[in-house]
Amino acid sequence: MIEKNLIVFASGAGSNAQQIINYFRNKKDIKVALIVCNNPKAGVLEIAANEQIPVMLINKEKFLSDDFPDEMDTYHPALIVLAGFLWKIPERMVQKFTGKIVNLHPALLPAYGGKGMYGANVHNAVINAKEKESGITIHFVDEKYDHGQIILQARCSLDENETAETLGKKIHKLEHTYFPKAIEQILHDIYPE
Repeated sequence: MIEKNLIVFASGAGSNAQQIINYFRNKKDIKVALIVCNNPKAGVLEIAANEQIPVMLINKEKFLSDDFPDEMDTYHPALIVLAGFLWKIPERMVQKFTGKIVNLHPALLPAYGGKGMYGANVHNAVINAKEKESGITIHFVDEKYDHGQIILQARCSLDENETAETLGKKIHKLEHTYFPKAIEQILHDIYPE
């Protein structure tokens, strides 16, 4: 049984990172080996401290450097997981880890993706367009924002009086339910035993 390390990139509160940690806590072959964060005030840092998971705090200069993807090798990543990480992954990193970077997007791509489309921005756009449903998209990362091959989508319906806050809660529920399971399935597809 090969141990498979996850590197989780997060910029915010870290609720998805926590769900991933919880899901894999008792699985002997999969663990979160590192959390990479670009926000020194992010809640995910407290989660990492509580869970005793190493953290790499990065700035834009480090993130865009040619050496950064090679630093990931120290942790032997089986998969890099973007869980609420707001920067576009540099081309060199995408090329180095092709098919091994997954992102979670809070809408049904290809709609409502692209630069600036995260959190309440996405939910407000969906509501303002009078959509009947929204959901999540888990996809592989390529050189474009929110563009790579779709792995899984899960849907929820919008109520008549939906707000960004109420839709956000529905989306979080889908994320917490489906993202860890999708990660496990991707790992089994990449590394069949």
